[in-house]
Amino acid sequence: MARYYDLHPDNPQPRVIRQVVDLLRADGVIAYPTDSCYALGCRIGNRDGVERIREIRRLDDRHPFTLMCADFTQLGQFVKLSNAVFRQVKSVIPGSYTFLLPATAEVPRRLQDPRRRVVGARVPRHTVTQALLAELGEPLLTSTLLLPGEDEPMTQGWEIKERLDHLVDAVVDAGDCGLEPTTVVDLSGPEPEILRRGAGDPSRFE
Repeated sequence: MARYYDLHPDNPQPRVIRQVVDLLRADGVIAYPTDSCYALGCRIGNRDGVERIREIRRLDDRHPFTLMCADFTQLGQFVKLSNAVFRQVKSVIPGSYTFLLPATAEVPRRLQDPRRRVVGARVPRHTVTQALLAELGEPLLTSTLLLPGEDEPMTQGWEIKERLDHLVDAVVDAGDCGLEPTTVVDLSGPEPEILRRGAGDPSRFE
C-alpha cells in the first residue's frame, strides 16, 4: 500500500520532503507533482524502480526516460551542450520543456535511447519538485504519469493513490498541476526539432 503525503504547493513541509526522499533512497518509486502533470519517479540507480515504471506505463526498452534536474549545473553533468544549445536551453529553464540531448558517461546506457545515445532532461519550475530534488541531491529518473490506453494524465492525488496503491511506494499530493505535458524538443541534431507541443512555448525553437 502506497504512503500518501499531502504537501503545500508553495511551502512544502521540510519534514515530509525528507520522508519522501528517504523512501527514494531506499529504492522506492513515487508519484509526484511537476510544473507539467504528475509524474512517476525513482533514483537513477534504481534498476527495479525503472522496470516498475516501465510496467505501470507499459513502455518498451526504446522509450527514453527523462532526468528531472534541480538546475542548469546539475543538467550539465548528465548531458552534452554545445555553446549554441547552452544558450537556447538556458533561456527557457526552469520551465515546462523536455530536451533530448546527447548523454554523458554519468547516464547509464540502459536509460539512453539505444540508437542515438540521447536522454531526456528538464529543469522544473514546481516548488515541490524543486524541494525533492534539493533534498535528494541528484536527478530523479521520471516519466509522465499517463496510464496505458488513456489520453490524459491523472490530476488528483487521491485518484492516483486509489489507482496505483499497490504499484508505487508513495503518492505526493500538492494539488492539481494541470493536464498539459511538457514541450519536447530534440536538440541532439544540427537543428532543433519539436517532437511534442505542450506547456512550454515552442516558438523559441522554430
